Amino acid sequence: MMPATRQPPKDAELVAPGLDRAIRTVLLWGTYDLDKPRTRLLRDGLASIGVEVIEVHKEIWAGHADKSQLSRLRMIGLLLRVLLSYPRLIFRYLRAPDHDLVLVPYMGQFDVLILWPFAGLRRRPVVWDMFLSLYDTVVNDRQLAPARSISGYGLYLLEWLGCRAAASVLLDTSAHATRMSQLFRLKPGKVDAVPVGAEPGTFKRLPARTKTDAPTRLLFYGQISPLHGIDTILAAAVSDRGRRYHWRIIGTGQDQALVDAARNAPDATHISWDAWVPYDRLADEIAQADICLGVFGTSEKAASVVPNKVFQALFSGRSVITRASPAMSEAFPDADAGLQLVPPADPLALLDAIGRLEQAGFPRLPPESLDFASPGQIARQFCTRLAPLVKGR
Repeated sequence: MMPATRQPPKDAELVAPGLDRAIRTVLLWGTYDLDKPRTRLLRDGLASIGVEVIEVHKEIWAGHADKSQLSRLRMIGLLLRVLLSYPRLIFRYLRAPDHDLVLVPYMGQFDVLILWPFAGLRRRPVVWDMFLSLYDTVVNDRQLAPARSISGYGLYLLEWLGCRAAASVLLDTSAHATRMSQLFRLKPGKVDAVPVGAEPGTFKRLPARTKTDAPTRLLFYGQISPLHGIDTILAAAVSDRGRRYHWRIIGTGQDQALVDAARNAPDATHISWDAWVPYDRLADEIAQADICLGVFGTSEKAASVVPNKVFQALFSGRSVITRASPAMSEAFPDADAGLQLVPPADPLALLDAIGRLEQAGFPRLPPESLDFASPGQIARQFCTRLAPLVKGR
Protein backbone atom coordinates (compact mmCIF):
# COMPACT_ATOMS: atom_id res chain seq x y z
CA MET A 1 0.00 0.00 0.00
CA MET A 2 1.54 3.31 -1.09
CA PRO A 3 1.97 5.70 1.88
CA ALA A 4 1.24 9.41 1.74
CA THR A 5 3.95 11.34 -0.08
CA ARG A 6 5.57 14.09 1.97
CA GLN A 7 7.12 17.15 0.40
CA PRO A 8 9.07 18.91 3.16
CA PRO A 9 9.26 22.71 3.11
CA LYS A 10 12.19 23.97 1.10
CA ASP A 11 13.23 26.47 3.76
CA ALA A 12 11.50 25.46 6.96
CA GLU A 13 13.71 27.79 9.02
CA LEU A 14 13.48 30.69 6.55
CA VAL A 15 9.75 31.17 6.36
CA ALA A 16 8.80 34.44 4.70
CA PRO A 17 8.39 37.26 7.24
CA GLY A 18 4.77 38.02 8.05
CA LEU A 19 3.46 34.63 6.94
CA ASP A 20 0.56 33.47 9.06
CA ARG A 21 1.82 30.33 10.75
CA ALA A 22 -1.65 28.99 11.51
CA ILE A 23 -1.14 26.73 8.49
CA ARG A 24 1.98 24.60 8.76
CA THR A 25 0.96 21.40 6.96
CA VAL A 26 -1.39 20.99 4.00
CA LEU A 27 -2.52 17.60 2.71
CA LEU A 28 -3.48 17.35 -0.98
CA TRP A 29 -5.99 14.56 -1.53
CA GLY A 30 -7.71 12.91 -4.46
CA THR A 31 -7.54 12.24 -8.18
CA TYR A 32 -6.44 15.78 -9.03
CA ASP A 33 -5.04 16.69 -12.41
CA LEU A 34 -1.32 17.43 -12.23
CA ASP A 35 -1.31 18.40 -15.90
CA LYS A 36 -2.95 21.63 -14.74
CA PRO A 37 -0.30 24.22 -13.78
CA ARG A 38 -2.74 25.52 -11.15
CA THR A 39 -2.26 22.48 -8.93
CA ARG A 40 1.51 22.39 -9.33
CA LEU A 41 1.73 26.10 -8.53
CA LEU A 42 -0.24 25.70 -5.32
CA ARG A 43 1.70 22.62 -4.23
CA ASP A 44 5.16 23.95 -5.03
CA GLY A 45 4.39 27.46 -3.82
CA LEU A 46 3.34 26.16 -0.41
CA ALA A 47 6.55 24.16 -0.09
CA SER A 48 8.61 27.18 -1.14
CA ILE A 49 7.35 29.31 1.78
CA GLY A 50 7.92 26.72 4.46
CA VAL A 51 4.64 24.79 4.51
CA GLU A 52 4.91 21.01 4.60
CA VAL A 53 2.92 19.39 1.78
CA ILE A 54 1.59 15.83 2.05
CA GLU A 55 0.13 14.17 -1.05
CA VAL A 56 -2.40 11.35 -1.15
CA HIS A 57 -2.97 11.10 -4.88
CA LYS A 58 -4.01 8.79 -7.69
CA GLU A 59 -3.27 9.97 -11.23
CA ILE A 60 -6.30 9.60 -13.51
CA TRP A 61 -6.47 12.56 -15.89
CA ALA A 62 -2.96 12.67 -17.39
CA GLY A 63 -3.09 13.47 -21.10
CA HIS A 64 -6.72 14.63 -21.09
CA ALA A 65 -6.50 18.43 -21.07
CA ASP A 66 -9.91 19.11 -22.65
CA LYS A 67 -12.21 16.67 -20.90
CA SER A 68 -15.28 17.93 -22.76
CA GLN A 69 -13.86 16.40 -25.94
CA LEU A 70 -13.63 12.87 -24.50
CA SER A 71 -15.97 10.29 -25.95
CA ARG A 72 -18.75 9.07 -23.69
CA LEU A 73 -17.15 5.63 -23.47
CA ARG A 74 -13.74 7.08 -22.58
CA MET A 75 -15.26 9.35 -19.93
CA ILE A 76 -17.16 6.45 -18.37
CA GLY A 77 -13.93 4.46 -18.23
CA LEU A 78 -12.06 7.30 -16.52
CA LEU A 79 -14.87 7.88 -14.02
CA LEU A 80 -14.86 4.18 -13.20
CA ARG A 81 -11.12 4.43 -12.48
CA VAL A 82 -11.86 7.39 -10.21
CA LEU A 83 -14.44 5.41 -8.22
CA LEU A 84 -12.20 2.37 -7.94
CA SER A 85 -9.37 4.51 -6.58
CA TYR A 86 -11.30 5.76 -3.56
CA PRO A 87 -10.94 2.80 -1.14
CA ARG A 88 -7.15 3.00 -1.31
CA LEU A 89 -7.13 6.82 -1.18
CA ILE A 90 -9.38 6.77 1.90
CA PHE A 91 -7.20 4.18 3.63
CA ARG A 92 -4.08 6.23 2.89
CA TYR A 93 -5.77 9.38 4.19
CA LEU A 94 -6.76 7.79 7.48
CA ARG A 95 -3.14 6.70 7.98
CA ALA A 96 -1.62 10.02 6.82
CA PRO A 97 0.38 12.23 9.19
CA ASP A 98 -1.31 15.07 11.04
CA HIS A 99 -2.15 18.18 9.00
CA ASP A 100 -3.93 21.51 9.38
CA LEU A 101 -6.28 21.25 6.42
CA VAL A 102 -7.01 19.14 3.36
CA LEU A 103 -6.84 20.69 -0.10
CA VAL A 104 -8.85 18.97 -2.83
CA PRO A 105 -7.38 20.34 -6.07
CA TYR A 106 -8.95 20.48 -9.57
CA MET A 107 -10.83 18.48 -10.68
CA GLY A 108 -12.32 17.35 -7.41
CA GLN A 109 -16.08 17.32 -7.90
CA PHE A 110 -16.33 13.70 -6.73
CA ASP A 111 -13.26 13.82 -4.49
CA VAL A 112 -14.63 16.49 -2.17
CA LEU A 113 -17.83 14.53 -1.52
CA ILE A 114 -16.00 11.27 -0.85
CA LEU A 115 -13.43 12.85 1.45
CA TRP A 116 -15.83 15.00 3.49
CA PRO A 117 -16.94 12.43 6.13
CA PHE A 118 -13.40 11.07 6.61
CA ALA A 119 -11.90 14.55 7.02
CA GLY A 120 -14.69 15.08 9.54
CA LEU A 121 -13.51 12.03 11.48
CA ARG A 122 -10.09 13.67 11.74
CA ARG A 123 -11.66 17.08 12.41
CA ARG A 124 -9.86 18.75 9.56
CA PRO A 125 -11.39 21.38 7.26
CA VAL A 126 -11.67 20.60 3.57
CA VAL A 127 -10.76 23.29 1.02
CA TRP A 128 -11.93 22.62 -2.52
CA ASP A 129 -10.02 24.36 -5.28
CA MET A 130 -12.91 24.29 -7.73
CA PHE A 131 -10.79 26.39 -10.16
CA LEU A 132 -13.59 26.15 -12.71
CA SER A 133 -17.15 24.85 -12.62
CA LEU A 134 -18.02 21.93 -14.89
CA TYR A 135 -21.64 23.07 -14.91
CA ASP A 136 -20.69 26.61 -15.92
CA THR A 137 -18.32 25.33 -18.59
CA VAL A 138 -20.61 22.72 -20.16
CA VAL A 139 -23.95 24.53 -19.85
CA ASN A 140 -23.22 28.26 -19.92
CA ASP A 141 -19.88 28.73 -21.65
CA ARG A 142 -19.71 25.94 -24.23
CA GLN A 143 -23.48 25.28 -24.40
CA LEU A 144 -22.93 21.55 -24.84
CA ALA A 145 -25.98 20.68 -22.73
CA PRO A 146 -29.12 22.62 -21.75
CA ALA A 147 -29.53 23.66 -18.13
CA ARG A 148 -32.82 21.70 -18.00
CA SER A 149 -31.30 18.40 -19.09
CA ILE A 150 -30.13 15.33 -17.21
CA SER A 151 -26.51 16.42 -17.70
CA GLY A 152 -27.27 19.97 -16.65
CA TYR A 153 -29.18 18.97 -13.51
CA GLY A 154 -26.58 16.32 -12.65
CA LEU A 155 -23.58 18.64 -12.94
CA TYR A 156 -25.31 21.39 -10.97
CA LEU A 157 -26.31 19.03 -8.16
CA LEU A 158 -22.82 17.53 -8.01
CA GLU A 159 -21.17 20.93 -7.61
CA TRP A 160 -23.92 22.31 -5.34
CA LEU A 161 -23.25 19.44 -2.94
CA GLY A 162 -19.47 19.80 -3.28
CA CYS A 163 -19.62 23.47 -2.33
CA ARG A 164 -21.50 22.55 0.84
CA ALA A 165 -19.17 19.68 1.74
CA ALA A 166 -16.15 22.00 1.66
CA ALA A 167 -15.36 24.49 4.40
CA SER A 168 -14.08 26.87 1.71
CA VAL A 169 -14.18 26.93 -2.09
CA LEU A 170 -11.37 28.53 -4.12
CA LEU A 171 -11.46 30.13 -7.57
CA ASP A 172 -8.86 32.11 -9.50
CA THR A 173 -10.30 35.65 -9.31
CA SER A 174 -12.71 37.52 -7.05
CA ALA A 175 -14.95 38.10 -10.08
CA HIS A 176 -15.09 34.34 -10.67
CA ALA A 177 -15.65 33.68 -6.96
CA THR A 178 -18.59 36.10 -6.89
CA ARG A 179 -20.17 34.40 -9.91
CA MET A 180 -19.86 30.94 -8.38
CA SER A 181 -21.18 32.15 -5.05
CA GLN A 182 -24.27 33.48 -6.81
CA LEU A 183 -24.65 30.47 -9.10
CA PHE A 184 -24.59 27.95 -6.24
CA ARG A 185 -26.28 30.24 -3.69
CA LEU A 186 -23.49 30.15 -1.15
CA LYS A 187 -23.17 32.12 2.06
CA PRO A 188 -20.89 35.19 2.11
CA GLY A 189 -17.30 34.23 2.81
CA LYS A 190 -17.66 30.63 1.62
CA VAL A 191 -15.84 31.33 -1.66
CA ASP A 192 -12.43 32.95 -2.00
CA ALA A 193 -9.79 33.40 -4.70
CA VAL A 194 -6.08 33.11 -5.32
CA PRO A 195 -4.58 33.88 -8.76
CA VAL A 196 -3.51 31.27 -11.28
CA GLY A 197 -0.04 32.69 -11.96
CA ALA A 198 2.70 30.94 -13.91
CA GLU A 199 5.70 28.72 -13.26
CA PRO A 200 8.72 31.05 -13.41
CA GLY A 201 11.13 28.16 -13.91
CA THR A 202 9.37 27.27 -17.16
CA PHE A 203 8.40 30.76 -18.31
CA LYS A 204 11.55 32.77 -17.75
CA ARG A 205 11.83 36.39 -18.83
CA LEU A 206 13.04 36.48 -22.42
CA PRO A 207 15.01 39.14 -24.30
CA ALA A 208 12.78 41.93 -25.59
CA ARG A 209 11.45 41.77 -29.15
CA THR A 210 12.21 44.56 -31.61
CA LYS A 211 10.42 45.50 -34.83
CA THR A 212 12.06 44.12 -37.99
CA ASP A 213 11.09 43.89 -41.65
CA ALA A 214 9.65 40.43 -41.03
CA PRO A 215 5.89 40.10 -40.43
CA THR A 216 4.84 40.52 -36.80
CA ARG A 217 4.35 37.10 -35.25
CA LEU A 218 1.20 36.49 -33.19
CA LEU A 219 0.77 33.42 -30.99
CA PHE A 220 -2.43 31.85 -29.69
CA TYR A 221 -2.39 28.59 -27.77
CA GLY A 222 -5.08 26.87 -25.74
CA GLN A 223 -8.30 24.95 -26.11
CA ILE A 224 -10.26 25.95 -29.19
CA SER A 225 -13.43 26.71 -27.25
CA PRO A 226 -15.90 29.63 -27.11
CA LEU A 227 -14.21 31.18 -24.07
CA HIS A 228 -11.06 31.81 -26.08
CA GLY A 229 -12.89 33.54 -28.91
CA ILE A 230 -11.01 31.87 -31.76
CA ASP A 231 -13.65 33.24 -34.16
CA THR A 232 -12.50 36.77 -33.32
CA ILE A 233 -8.84 35.87 -33.85
CA LEU A 234 -9.56 34.20 -37.18
CA ALA A 235 -11.74 37.08 -38.39
CA ALA A 236 -8.82 39.42 -37.74
CA ALA A 237 -6.34 37.02 -39.35
CA VAL A 238 -8.21 36.66 -42.67
CA SER A 239 -8.93 40.38 -43.02
CA ASP A 240 -6.88 42.54 -45.37
CA ARG A 241 -5.04 44.12 -42.44
CA GLY A 242 -4.54 40.76 -40.75
CA ARG A 243 -2.81 39.23 -43.74
CA ARG A 244 0.22 41.39 -43.00
CA TYR A 245 0.97 39.29 -39.92
CA HIS A 246 1.88 35.69 -39.20
CA TRP A 247 -0.70 33.96 -36.98
CA ARG A 248 0.46 30.88 -35.07
CA ILE A 249 -2.36 28.79 -33.53
CA ILE A 250 -1.81 25.81 -31.23
CA GLY A 251 -4.67 23.72 -29.85
CA THR A 252 -7.79 21.72 -30.59
CA GLY A 253 -11.32 21.71 -29.29
CA GLN A 254 -14.97 22.44 -29.82
CA ASP A 255 -14.46 25.18 -32.45
CA GLN A 256 -11.80 23.33 -34.44
CA ALA A 257 -13.89 23.56 -37.63
CA LEU A 258 -13.39 27.35 -37.63
CA VAL A 259 -9.62 26.92 -37.65
CA ASP A 260 -9.78 24.32 -40.42
CA ALA A 261 -11.97 26.56 -42.58
CA ALA A 262 -9.63 29.54 -42.18
CA ARG A 263 -6.54 27.48 -42.98
CA ASN A 264 -8.17 25.99 -46.07
CA ALA A 265 -9.15 29.36 -47.48
CA PRO A 266 -7.20 30.79 -50.44
CA ASP A 267 -4.01 32.68 -49.51
CA ALA A 268 -4.00 31.48 -45.91
CA THR A 269 -0.27 30.73 -45.76
CA HIS A 270 0.06 33.38 -43.06
CA ILE A 271 -1.86 31.12 -40.64
CA SER A 272 -0.07 28.10 -39.17
CA TRP A 273 -1.57 25.51 -36.83
CA ASP A 274 -0.50 22.60 -34.65
CA ALA A 275 -2.84 20.43 -32.64
CA TRP A 276 -0.47 20.15 -29.70
CA VAL A 277 2.91 21.23 -28.41
CA PRO A 278 4.50 19.69 -25.29
CA TYR A 279 4.24 21.93 -22.24
CA ASP A 280 8.00 22.29 -21.95
CA ARG A 281 8.12 23.63 -25.53
CA LEU A 282 5.59 26.40 -25.00
CA ALA A 283 8.39 28.70 -23.82
CA ASP A 284 10.10 28.21 -27.20
CA GLU A 285 6.88 29.14 -29.01
CA ILE A 286 6.53 32.26 -26.87
CA ALA A 287 10.16 33.17 -27.56
CA GLN A 288 9.44 33.26 -31.30
CA ALA A 289 6.34 35.45 -30.90
CA ASP A 290 6.17 39.23 -30.88
CA ILE A 291 2.69 39.31 -29.35
CA CYS A 292 0.72 36.66 -27.44
CA LEU A 293 -3.06 36.46 -27.53
CA GLY A 294 -5.35 35.74 -24.59
CA VAL A 295 -9.13 35.27 -24.66
CA PHE A 296 -11.79 37.16 -26.62
CA GLY A 297 -15.01 35.28 -25.83
CA THR A 298 -18.21 37.04 -24.74
CA SER A 299 -19.41 34.69 -21.99
CA GLU A 300 -19.60 35.56 -18.31
CA LYS A 301 -16.93 32.96 -17.67
CA ALA A 302 -14.58 34.65 -20.16
CA ALA A 303 -15.10 37.89 -18.23
CA SER A 304 -14.36 36.20 -14.91
CA VAL A 305 -10.99 34.53 -15.49
CA VAL A 306 -7.36 35.39 -16.19
CA PRO A 307 -6.06 32.27 -17.94
CA ASN A 308 -2.67 30.64 -17.41
CA LYS A 309 -1.47 31.65 -20.84
CA VAL A 310 -1.85 35.36 -20.09
CA PHE A 311 0.37 35.03 -17.03
CA GLN A 312 2.80 32.76 -18.89
CA ALA A 313 3.27 35.26 -21.72
CA LEU A 314 3.62 38.21 -19.33
CA PHE A 315 6.14 36.32 -17.17
CA SER A 316 8.08 35.61 -20.39
CA GLY A 317 8.26 39.32 -21.20
CA ARG A 318 5.92 39.37 -24.17
CA SER A 319 3.30 41.91 -25.16
CA VAL A 320 -0.21 40.53 -24.62
CA ILE A 321 -3.62 41.34 -26.08
CA THR A 322 -6.72 39.97 -24.38
CA ARG A 323 -10.30 41.01 -23.72
CA ALA A 324 -11.12 43.69 -21.17
CA SER A 325 -13.01 42.25 -18.20
CA PRO A 326 -13.60 42.64 -14.47
CA ALA A 327 -11.10 39.84 -13.87
CA MET A 328 -8.35 41.59 -15.85
CA SER A 329 -9.03 44.89 -14.09
CA GLU A 330 -8.82 43.10 -10.76
CA ALA A 331 -5.48 41.48 -11.57
CA PHE A 332 -3.94 44.46 -13.39
CA PRO A 333 -5.56 47.67 -12.12
CA ASP A 334 -2.84 49.92 -13.53
CA ALA A 335 -2.76 50.51 -17.28
CA ASP A 336 0.40 49.41 -19.10
CA ALA A 337 1.24 49.56 -22.81
CA GLY A 338 2.51 45.96 -22.71
CA LEU A 339 -0.96 44.62 -21.84
CA GLN A 340 -3.59 45.69 -24.34
CA LEU A 341 -7.20 45.16 -23.23
CA VAL A 342 -9.81 45.20 -26.02
CA PRO A 343 -13.58 44.66 -26.19
CA PRO A 344 -14.61 41.00 -26.60
CA ALA A 345 -15.54 39.66 -30.04
CA ASP A 346 -14.05 42.71 -31.82
CA PRO A 347 -11.57 41.81 -34.59
CA LEU A 348 -10.99 45.46 -35.50
CA ALA A 349 -10.07 46.32 -31.91
CA LEU A 350 -7.65 43.39 -31.93
CA LEU A 351 -6.00 44.66 -35.11
CA ASP A 352 -5.79 48.18 -33.69
CA ALA A 353 -4.07 46.82 -30.57
CA ILE A 354 -1.53 44.98 -32.73
CA GLY A 355 -0.76 48.27 -34.49
CA ARG A 356 -0.27 50.08 -31.19
CA LEU A 357 2.13 47.43 -29.93
CA GLU A 358 4.11 47.54 -33.18
CA GLN A 359 4.42 51.30 -32.98
CA ALA A 360 5.54 51.12 -29.35
CA GLY A 361 8.19 48.48 -30.12
CA PHE A 362 6.45 45.57 -28.36
CA PRO A 363 6.50 46.89 -24.76
CA ARG A 364 6.22 44.50 -21.82
CA LEU A 365 5.11 44.63 -18.23
CA PRO A 366 7.79 45.28 -15.61
CA PRO A 367 8.57 42.13 -13.61
CA GLU A 368 7.48 43.67 -10.31
CA SER A 369 3.90 44.02 -11.59
CA LEU A 370 3.74 40.21 -11.70
CA ASP A 371 5.08 39.52 -8.21
CA PHE A 372 1.57 38.81 -6.89
CA ALA A 373 1.27 35.85 -9.29
CA SER A 374 4.52 34.07 -8.39
CA PRO A 375 4.18 30.65 -6.68
CA GLY A 376 5.36 31.96 -3.32
CA GLN A 377 2.98 34.92 -3.33
CA ILE A 378 0.07 32.71 -4.41
CA ALA A 379 0.85 30.40 -1.48
CA ARG A 380 1.00 33.32 0.94
CA GLN A 381 -2.42 34.49 -0.22
CA PHE A 382 -3.69 30.92 0.20
CA CYS A 383 -2.45 30.77 3.81
CA THR A 384 -3.74 34.23 4.70
CA ARG A 385 -7.22 33.59 3.33
CA LEU A 386 -7.59 30.15 4.87
CA ALA A 387 -5.96 30.76 8.25
CA PRO A 388 -9.34 31.41 9.95
CA LEU A 389 -10.31 27.79 9.22
CA VAL A 390 -7.56 26.42 11.46
CA LYS A 391 -7.03 29.13 14.08
CA GLY A 392 -8.23 28.10 17.50
CA ARG A 393 -8.64 24.48 16.41
